[in-house]
Amino acid sequence: MAKRGGYGGMGMMPGNMNNLMKQAQKMQKQMEETTKALEEKEYEATAGGGVVKVKINGKKEVTEVHLDEEVVDKDDIEMLEDLIMAAMNEAIRMQDEDQKNSMGKITGGLGGGLPF
Repeated sequence: MAKRGGYGGMGMMPGNMNNLMKQAQKMQKQMEETTKALEEKEYEATAGGGVVKVKINGKKEVTEVHLDEEVVDKDDIEMLEDLIMAAMNEAIRMQDEDQKNSMGKITGGLGGGLPF
């Protein structure tokens, strides 16, 4: 009876495994660098034809909210709340899409990335 090697019969040679590990480490470094760069970016979205403007950073932290005076109506607070929420959600969508595209370039579309 033949004895199998230490690679579980998967047919991987030690050199191939080393190359795979090097590629994984390179990809991890690229992902870390991209994550840092994305965290430093700023995303701006508006609502109500520009009367509400929201800026967030790459960590999805709100960094600025601007309201035109014309949108501030004490008798219609609900509309202002809706506009702020719409602008914030759009800024978050922009950040998510940027992150997805940036990481996709590194992972080659492997889905959610690698588990490291």
